[in-house]
Amino acid sequence: MTIMIPAWVDGRLTPVEKLDAHRRGLRHKAVSVFVLRGDAVLIQRRAAGKYHTPGLWANTCCTHPDWNEAPEACALRRLDEELGLTGVTLRHAGQVEYRAEVGQGLIEHEVVEIFTAQATPAMTLALNPDEVSETRWVPRDALAREVAAAPERFTPWLRIYLADHAEMVFAAA
Repeated sequence: MTIMIPAWVDGRLTPVEKLDAHRRGLRHKAVSVFVLRGDAVLIQRRAAGKYHTPGLWANTCCTHPDWNEAPEACALRRLDEELGLTGVTLRHAGQVEYRAEVGQGLIEHEVVEIFTAQATPAMTLALNPDEVSETRWVPRDALAREVAAAPERFTPWLRIYLADHAEMVFAAA
């Protein structure tokens, strides 16, 4: 199945095949979600079969909207598809742009809408093994220490969010 994502080509937003956007390093739209419980963040380990950054730890959910899909709708869809997580209320935390090499000649050049959500007491997870191999709750300060001690275990975007945008991401947490 070909997935078309919104990317800028010659200054114009255009539907582009997702893998092609990453091969060409095109600037494209994305969403990232941080689900929080007190001072802890739910992080996920990307499945071994992912085409880039397999086995690395990332924030709760990150993805690309389909062409003409609203960012919040995309975030809710992917929380369900990746983690079986429904019934959360998202808060838009802001927008971030970054560019990072993610291995195998692929580049993420993303304009990311960042969302946060508070975990509910009844929240359950049902991991999609094609997307996520495991999850865990980590206090934010412990996560920062883990990333500093072993950055190679974490996705480039999570490292960027924590290093450059943590205040925005966690402002209303």
